[in-house]
Amino acid sequence: MDPIANYEQLKTRIADAYPGMSKQLQRIARYALERPDDLALGTVAAIAENTEVQPSAMIRFANAVGYGGFSEMQQVFRGHLVERSASYRERIVEMRRQQDHDAQAPAGVLHQLASDSIAELGQLEDMVREADLRAAVKLIANAPHIHVLAQRRAFPVAGYLAYALSQLELRTHLLDGAGGMLRESLRSVAPGDVLLVASFRNYSPDVLEAARLLRAQGTSVVAITDGPLSPLKASATVCFELADDSSKPFRSLVAPLCLAQALVVSTGHLLAEQAASRPAASRRKKT
Repeated sequence: MDPIANYEQLKTRIADAYPGMSKQLQRIARYALERPDDLALGTVAAIAENTEVQPSAMIRFANAVGYGGFSEMQQVFRGHLVERSASYRERIVEMRRQQDHDAQAPAGVLHQLASDSIAELGQLEDMVREADLRAAVKLIANAPHIHVLAQRRAFPVAGYLAYALSQLELRTHLLDGAGGMLRESLRSVAPGDVLLVASFRNYSPDVLEAARLLRAQGTSVVAITDGPLSPLKASATVCFELADDSSKPFRSLVAPLCLAQALVVSTGHLLAEQAASRPAASRRKKT
C-alpha cells in the first residue's frame, strides 16, 4: 500500500480501512477524522493520551493506512492545516489559550460553548463541498415531495428544515414517527421524492433503516451526518460529513443548523431563478 500525499484521499483510505481495524486503531481513526488539526499539531504521546491508547498504537495506525511511520502520516494533516487561512489558525490557538475547562459558573459555561461553536463554524466551509451543496439544492428544488427525518439530538435539524422548506411553498413532510407510525409513514414516500435525513453518533437505527429502504426504492437521500465513518453515508445520494467531536459531553448543533439554513436559502434562490426563466422560455416558444 503506497502512502498518500492528499488529505482528502487519506480521509477516504482511513474510512475504508476502519471496519477491519482493532478497537484501539478505530479510536485513533475517529480522532484523526474528527480532530484533524489536533492530530496535525500534537505529539505522539499527547495524541495517544487523548485517544487512550499506547504510543506504539500510533505507529501501527500509520502503518495500517500506508505510511512507514507516524510523522510521515502527520505531514499530510499538517499540509492540510497550512492550506487553510492563517487567521483561522491564529483564532483557534488564541481560543485554546483562553478556554477554562474547569469553569462551572453560567458565564464560564456560555463562554466555553460559544468558543466551541465559533471553532465549529470556522471549519464548516472546509467540510462542505460546493458541488455537494449544488447537487442537494437541485434535488430539493425539483422534488415532487420532500420528506424530512431525524431523531434524538438531530431532531431540531429536521424540524427547522421541514418548517423552512414549507415556507418556500414546497410540499414538505416531517416524518416524526408519532405513535410509532414511522414505518407506515414511509409508505407515502415515492421513488422520485427526496428524503432529507440527519443522524449523528450514536446513530438512530430507525433513521438508518429508513434511509436504506428509501434509497433502495429509488428515493434520493440527502444526508447530514458526522463523518466518513457514519453508517448513513452508504444510503446517501448526497452526504454532508460534518466533523463532530464525540469526546465532548454536550455536542453542538450549530454547524448542522447553519448548513440546513444554507440549503434552504440556496433552494429559495434556485426557485426564484427557475421562476424568472419560465416567462422568457414561454416567449421564445410563441415567437
